[in-house]
Amino acid sequence: MKFLTKAFIALVLASSLFAGTYNVDVAHSSVGFKIKHLMISNVRGDFKDFSGSFVYDEKNDKLVSLKGTIKATSIDTGIVKRDNHLRSDDFFYVAKYPEITFVLTKINADEAHGILTMHGVTKDVVLEYEKGGAVKDPWGNTRFGFSLEGKINRKDYGLKWNKLLEGGGITVGEIVKLYVEIEGILKK
Repeated sequence: MKFLTKAFIALVLASSLFAGTYNVDVAHSSVGFKIKHLMISNVRGDFKDFSGSFVYDEKNDKLVSLKGTIKATSIDTGIVKRDNHLRSDDFFYVAKYPEITFVLTKINADEAHGILTMHGVTKDVVLEYEKGGAVKDPWGNTRFGFSLEGKINRKDYGLKWNKLLEGGGITVGEIVKLYVEIEGILKK
């Protein structure tokens, strides 16, 4: 049994030799969403202030881990009045819940499983994962990129504000489509 334990530890250590930690390059990454408005069109928005890091195992060509943090106050839909309403306790309540976090738990083919915490609520989510690949940039840095997409129900996270429309329907949709584009730089 000792031999198997030592062999397993050696295997894990050997595979980690090819894994590198990357910092998210926010200048070449984005975190965005879209949601139905008045049941007839979509409103798009972005979070402008976010950070994160991830581990990519080059030998096994696999994203191993990812931790990201979004400053909820950085929401930007292009309309100041709407953004201020989204920051209020009707929605994100940024004074009480200033951050949104995501922690990857596993990659399964083209699915990224993780834990999303928003508005004080933590839930498991599954997002579509698309690997962009690794490359050396002109300045000698190793970069790796990927994207995540998926849907969540905002009510599951306590973001329940809405108004009924006179002819039926609601002002703000419940399903939020998430779009995340990440480019990271290998730590030296």
